[in-house]
Amino acid sequence: MPKKMKKEGEPEVHKELQGFDIKINELGEIKGNFDIDQLNQFLNKEVEDKKLKHLKADQEE
Repeated sequence: MPKKMKKEGEPEVHKELQGFDIKINELGEIKGNFDIDQLNQFLNKEVEDKKLKHLKADQEE
């Protein structure tokens, strides 16, 4: 089985997350260059929460 080739260049990201970089150090800690509150605000706006989806359906009825 052939080894996977590493991709060259930077990955495509949403325009609001331009410059976002995240690393996991040797202790397993997540280190990023964005404020966590800013990242959570973006995720709340852009990503649908599957666990809360049924609650929205109940409120609409």
